[in-house]
Amino acid sequence: MTETADLTPELDAALDRYRVELTGYCYRMLGSSFDAEDAVQDTYVRAWRSFGKFEGRSSLRSWLYRIATNVCLDLLSAGNKRARPMDLSAPQHQASAVLNERPEVTWLEPVPDGRVLPQTADPAEMALAKESVRLAFVAALQHLPAKQRAVLILREVLAWKADEVATLLETTVASVNSALQRARATLASTRIRESDAADPLDGDQAKLLEQYLAAFEAYDMTRLTALLHEDAVLSMPPFDLWLRGHEDIAAWHLNQGIGCKGSRLLPTTANGMPAFGQYRPREDGRPGWTPWALQVLEVSDGKIVGLNAFLDTARWFPLFGLPEQLDESYEVQQGA
Repeated sequence: MTETADLTPELDAALDRYRVELTGYCYRMLGSSFDAEDAVQDTYVRAWRSFGKFEGRSSLRSWLYRIATNVCLDLLSAGNKRARPMDLSAPQHQASAVLNERPEVTWLEPVPDGRVLPQTADPAEMALAKESVRLAFVAALQHLPAKQRAVLILREVLAWKADEVATLLETTVASVNSALQRARATLASTRIRESDAADPLDGDQAKLLEQYLAAFEAYDMTRLTALLHEDAVLSMPPFDLWLRGHEDIAAWHLNQGIGCKGSRLLPTTANGMPAFGQYRPREDGRPGWTPWALQVLEVSDGKIVGLNAFLDTARWFPLFGLPEQLDESYEVQQGA
């Protein structure tokens, strides 16, 4: 048996221990939940192959982060960056809105909380972790050059020291500090919209989400509009269409989006924010509902400021553990 084979139990334990935080790191770097999973897997393959050469000059965690960073930098070298519809075009108006589909690789992707948020008993740590995977924040990160992105995530999100980041990136502390300063300036210029993390212990948020679910399932646009900020935004990847303002959003649902009438919603969380799996009535007229969208809600000051409807349910529903369909038992479970 080789020395590497003898050591793999230690490595396997480490890989299990750091999988979630490494996935979170790669997700922030890449903006894609699937690319992040692939990057972590590639990191583990590289780590396993070279573990026999690991001399312990740094911690095993730091060593894994160095490998993961190199994997992400390799993936980003092609110049692709993920975006939201709001990053690519001006808002349309409901009356003249046109649905234009763009390739999957274009879009910033949602991610289940459990894949990227390590468990912690510290509420402050959990709040910071949720803040750092918000759609708006991860979208803003995509505006940074790859190495600046890595520096900002390691320093501001993961709280690494400047000398630790310099060692990981094989550069100087001065270079790290300069990159951080430039990254902060770029993020400040993007004007990231604030939103609240999902918090089941927050009674006001829970009430808002209950009201949203009831209004959407009743398809009562008057009640729904009352829950939206007047400057709320609706987006629907893979289409680059986005609408701004609760009047246009309500009009969309009553016109082009009327097929959503009669939908049912299942609560979940994504990117540290409240989310719902949306199921529309079956098109064949039979009882039941089929997947339509993963809705990720951005909430601020008691109002919904963002409705992000990710329509590629073949990708998202299995990832989030949402059922393939809903039948009549849903109504029974809801007490209808």
